[in-house]
Amino acid sequence: MTKMLTTLRKGDGGKVIGIDAGKTATKRLYEMGFNTGASVKIIKNDSGPVIVSLNGSKMAVGRGLAGKIQLEATEQNAGCI
Repeated sequence: MTKMLTTLRKGDGGKVIGIDAGKTATKRLYEMGFNTGASVKIIKNDSGPVIVSLNGSKMAVGRGLAGKIQLEATEQNAGCI
């Protein structure tokens, strides 16, 4: 199931399948480690930036950029509040 990073909840995860952004934003996200196939897990996604675990490191991504990251979601926390 393909989802944007901003639509996932805490505990959800997935693999990056693409970035739907312009050249500069795509390059920036690739440099941050959001390469195709990279595993991502949501640490915090309520208000403000989305905090994710990416390759063992925590990082914050602004909601604008996070909304451009497409994931193949593996919802581990489905049904939990």
